[in-house]
Amino acid sequence: MHIATVNPANGETVKTYHPMDEDELERRLQLAEATFRTYRTTTFEERSRLLHHAAEVLDEDRDAIGKVITTEMGKPVAQARAEAAKCAKAMHWYADHAAELLADEEPAASDVKDSGASRALVRYRPLGPVLAVMPWNFPLSQVVRFAAPALMAGNVGLLKHASNVPQTALVV
Repeated sequence: MHIATVNPANGETVKTYHPMDEDELERRLQLAEATFRTYRTTTFEERSRLLHHAAEVLDEDRDAIGKVITTEMGKPVAQARAEAAKCAKAMHWYADHAAELLADEEPAASDVKDSGASRALVRYRPLGPVLAVMPWNFPLSQVVRFAAPALMAGNVGLLKHASNVPQTALVV
């Protein structure tokens, strides 16, 4: 079964894609695992630099991305561009604040006591490749809400985008 971009305004099939076969899926799963082994050791500063760069690219390509979202979803161009701008802003925010959000924490004394411990420390560490299955309604925004914090936490992401927005998926 092919995956297709269908213009919702006129029902025209704009472009079709072949779905990924099992070998390609396995290759990508292995690549995600291998990438995680090194990415997890990067610093917040390096992750922040990469995410800021990605946000800048998204902002520079906002008009083209807006056209793709409009073609695939029928969303007005101004709203599609605004979604891209909002995503770039969110990426910059996570790049600037993730280190603070993920800093080690000492829980309140009452929480430590409730746990039966004498001392506790909360440490946030990368988990590994994280799978995200996305809905169609905000094809860019939903991805950024998942990817920006996951990447800043040292994880890598695997994305199963909605099948009706394949061109947007390729942009991401």
